[in-house]
Formats: sequence, structure tokens, C-alpha cells
Amino acid sequence: MRPSLSCLLSISLFFTFFLLGVKSTNNLVTKTCKQMVQSDPQLHYNFCIAALEGPASKNHVKDLQGLGLVAANLIKANASGTLSHVEKLLKQKGLEPFYKGCLLDCQELYSGAIDKVRNTIDAFKSKDYFSANIQGSAAMDDSITCEDGFKEKKGVVSPLTKMNDDIFQLCAIFLSITNMFH
Repeated sequence: MRPSLSCLLSISLFFTFFLLGVKSTNNLVTKTCKQMVQSDPQLHYNFCIAALEGPASKNHVKDLQGLGLVAANLIKANASGTLSHVEKLLKQKGLEPFYKGCLLDCQELYSGAIDKVRNTIDAFKSKDYFSANIQGSAAMDDSITCEDGFKEKKGVVSPLTKMNDDIFQLCAIFLSITNMFH
């Protein structure tokens, strides 16, 4: 049985539009990441591309507003994952008191950060970029404060460095996007 010409044409058009949509999303991500890295030396281009490209194309993001929501949702997901990891670490027996204290501080910080990111998303959706920026900055500060707590005692190594750094980068991406709306 041979497929009809109209069936083949429909399939061909579907894939063409699908690929154009993915290419368009990738161009948006690439262009935005390049622009952000030029204005913020703390941002890492490869991290930006890796973080945004997959979710942006999966969600068919077509504009900067959509990209900002992708970034904010990535912060929320990563903060929730970090909080879960902290809670798992706190269940370990025989934790050294200073180390446990740092984990408890991080638990409190990330609980608050998740609330801040929810507020950030709400503000961003309503195009209140000023409030979104303030809440996003506060969530970024929480990741820094968590990491810095472990540095207060010589020889203590943070088990959250990678997670804290990722959240810092995601917040920097989000803040750069919100600043593009000013």
C-alpha cells in the first residue's frame, strides 16, 4: 500500500514546521545567552545554553517572556531538589554539630527561596519585572548564603557547592532576562 501524495505532503510540512520551531527556539536561546554573557561576566555561556535550550524547545518558547518563565521554573525545580537533598543529608546519623547547623541553615534558606521563586513567577507573569527582580535576587542571595555558611569553619566542605552554583547561575540568567524588559 502506497501512501498518498497528500499524506506525504502533510507529514513533510509537519516536520518542516516542527524543525523551524525548534530552530527558532534555539536561535532565541543562543541570541539571549550571548547577550546576557556580554553584560554579566558571572554568567557562563555553556551553562545558559544547556539550561535553557531543552526546556525552551520542549515548551515551544517563542519570546523572551517565555524564556524568563523557563528560567524561573528551573530555579524553582533546582531549589526544590536542593531542599530535598539537604533534608536527606540531615537524616544521616552522627553529623558534626557545625556541619548539621549549616545544613539546617540551608534548609531554612531553601524553604524561603522556593516561596520567593513562586512570588517571582507570579510577578513575572503579571509583567511586574521590578518585583520579579527583587524576589529573584533574594533567591540568589539564599544560594550564596547557604554556600558561605560552610566556609565559616576551616576544613568543612559544602556538599551543596554544585547545586548552589547552579541555582546562582539560573538566578543570574533570570535576572538578566528581567533586566531586558526595563
